[in-house]
Amino acid sequence: MAVEHQPQVSTDDIRVPPVAVLGGGSFGTALASIAASGGARVRQWMRDATLVDHMNTHRINDRYLPDFRIHPDAVASTDLAWVLEEARLVLIAIPSGGFRQVVRQAAPHFAADAILVSTTKGIETDSFLLMSQILEQETQSAHIGVLSGPNLAAEIAQGHLSASVIASNDEQTRSRVQAALSCDHFRVYASNDRYGVEMGGALKNIYAIAVGMAAALGMGENTRSMLMTRALAEMSRFAVAQGASPMTFLGLAGVGDLIVTCSSNLSRNYRVGYAMGEGRTLDEAIAALGQVAEGVNTVSLIVNRASEENIYMPLATGLYRVMFEGVAPRDMATALMRSEQSSDVEFTLPREDTRRAQQQTAARDIPS
Repeated sequence: MAVEHQPQVSTDDIRVPPVAVLGGGSFGTALASIAASGGARVRQWMRDATLVDHMNTHRINDRYLPDFRIHPDAVASTDLAWVLEEARLVLIAIPSGGFRQVVRQAAPHFAADAILVSTTKGIETDSFLLMSQILEQETQSAHIGVLSGPNLAAEIAQGHLSASVIASNDEQTRSRVQAALSCDHFRVYASNDRYGVEMGGALKNIYAIAVGMAAALGMGENTRSMLMTRALAEMSRFAVAQGASPMTFLGLAGVGDLIVTCSSNLSRNYRVGYAMGEGRTLDEAIAALGQVAEGVNTVSLIVNRASEENIYMPLATGLYRVMFEGVAPRDMATALMRSEQSSDVEFTLPREDTRRAQQQTAARDIPS
């Protein structure tokens, strides 16, 4: 009687399931090495065959992380089916503009029980869907999560102490990602507010552009502090209107990510804003960057949606006018300082109450 051959599986393979990373950028490369350092078999997919060959030969992603040596157990390939073979955790680090296309291409190769995690901080232009919502549409998976936080890839690759948030309604997704990606220099915390964590990651990119612009104009730390705290109010106001928890914005995916993105020259969105503050056009700033800055696309999407739903977002609206309507950055800064004065901490004193009190005060001050 014929006996079916069963491949041998080591205990290490059971303890640390195979990991696939889709995307050859800086964050995907850093995560691939972290997962490999934890004992997982890691395969990383990217389109560029030349980059694949260079990474596998020299263990360096010279395009995005030229000073970082990739872990030897992380192997790159252009073969999507091979990369996803037996993978039980799939980290998807594809820019929002190509995210759906890649997921649709990969979906037939996902294992039925695979955990699918987006690391992309953006919104799809045509649908206004977040990346995890695209995963739901394209896969119908029960194990979908979002990884977001103050995660500058270059610092993670250099071993600087860093942390992120895995957000999912599925406990298995949260625990599996924590086990696969936590190491001595990178910690992963859990949240069940997937929408809030993902929306925070998308929204903060807008305000990094604004802060970079202010820095180039020579504005000081008081200005940066003001912009960041008012940005946090706008972020939480918008996200809560869409169904997120306001408490999420007090954590790593909210204020944590906002701080790092608005404070570092490593932030692509900050650099776009800085270039525009120096007098470059938006197209010139993007060309000089040479990478995708998700905030550029997000500004238009958020401002249009906020207008449709009557959500008060003066910073985002002002930035939109600078980027797309030719308003001078310094003129817009002056206009913002003359705009409505609202409450300080969002949700503690409603904006409507502040406006009503201001109107009553103004009425009393009018001479009879």
